[in-house]
Amino acid sequence: MDNLESIISIKNLEMSYGSKKVLKGINLEIPRGQIIGYIGANGAGKSTTIKIMLGIIQGYEGKVEILGQDISDGSVEYKKRIGYVPELADIYENLTAYEYISFLGAIYGLEEKKLIERSKKLMGLFGIKTTLNSRISSYSKGMKQKLLIICSLIHNPDILFFDEPLSGLDANSVMVFKEVMHTLAKEGKTIFYSSHIMDVVEKVSDRILLLNDGKVVADGSFEELRNKSQGSLEEIFNQLTGFNEHEKIASDFVSLIKEV
Repeated sequence: MDNLESIISIKNLEMSYGSKKVLKGINLEIPRGQIIGYIGANGAGKSTTIKIMLGIIQGYEGKVEILGQDISDGSVEYKKRIGYVPELADIYENLTAYEYISFLGAIYGLEEKKLIERSKKLMGLFGIKTTLNSRISSYSKGMKQKLLIICSLIHNPDILFFDEPLSGLDANSVMVFKEVMHTLAKEGKTIFYSSHIMDVVEKVSDRILLLNDGKVVADGSFEELRNKSQGSLEEIFNQLTGFNEHEKIASDFVSLIKEV
């Protein structure tokens, strides 16, 4: 299938909470096979955009099409082809990993035996195979994150939304996960990668979208953004969002600590 096929199309997307307008006219065309670095300050509209695409938030204005489907029609079919790792996940910790994976597999209509075999292999590659029958409440933060990543992938989705996916992962698992993302993108998967760790976004993304005050203020590869605004992605971020007081704030912070 042509990698230039638009898998996500967003036109004139606006969203308000009461009198506060959070999104102010987002327009995006996302093809297959791209890793999208989706960045912005807190409150810029990143989470709202993602939750609209996931069908979690309603009441927006504009048009959102995913996999050729206008998501305002109420159908949930497109959601079967999406994987999601939220920044703060509500996970049923009283269940074992086996029970949790089986529960998700039933939602996606997957055959349980094949699902569990695949999950065992994935957990083995992440170094947590022996915990399949352990309660999730006994997991460390990193183990829970690995399980969430596996669960986002078990149904072989076409689109993946990762919000701070590296949180709690050890260095080896981080390297594995980055390689997994690149391999998935080569196979035509579309990945939204949202993080505040700019050097990681800079390295893993094919395309970077920067939101500021509900608008897309930058859209391009890191090289393209650097040609317009010199420096690292963190420096470009600060230039485009108008935040240049980090040094003064840090100095004031340390000064207050020294007063003790």
